[in-house]
Amino acid sequence: MTEDTGAGTPRRFTFDFDPRFAPLLSVLGVRPETAGVLVGPGTLRVRFGPWVVETPLANVAGVETTGPYSPFRAIGVHVSLADRGLTFGTNARRGLCVRFHEPVRGGEPSGLLRHPGLTVTVDDPGTLADRLSQRL
Repeated sequence: MTEDTGAGTPRRFTFDFDPRFAPLLSVLGVRPETAGVLVGPGTLRVRFGPWVVETPLANVAGVETTGPYSPFRAIGVHVSLADRGLTFGTNARRGLCVRFHEPVRGGEPSGLLRHPGLTVTVDDPGTLADRLSQRL
C-alpha cells in the first residue's frame, strides 16, 4: 500500500492474499503485481489479473465493510445470482463492498453484464472505505 498523501493524490490499495488460495489465483493471472485498487483524482480503478473495473468516483453510491465469507463464494471472480454484484476475492476474512449509482462493467469480456456493486478483499478495507466516503 502506498502512503496516503492527501485526498487528491492517487492511492493504491493492495489485495490481501490468503496463502492457501494464492496458487489457484496465480493460474487465473491474479497475483499481487496484477491486482490492486487505485483511487485517483476522479476515478476508481480496480484490476484483478485480466479483469478491470473503472468508473468515475462520482458513480460511487456507498461502501460497506463485509465478511467473513464462504471461500467457495469469495475466492476468485464471482457474480452474484441474486443481485449481479461482482466479487474480486483473495481471502474469505473481510472485504469492502462498493455500491454504484450506475452499474459497471467488469465480470466478463463483452461488457454486456453490468454490476451494481463490487466487493474487493483489500489489505485495509477500512481505509479504502474512508477514502471513498470522502467523495460521497
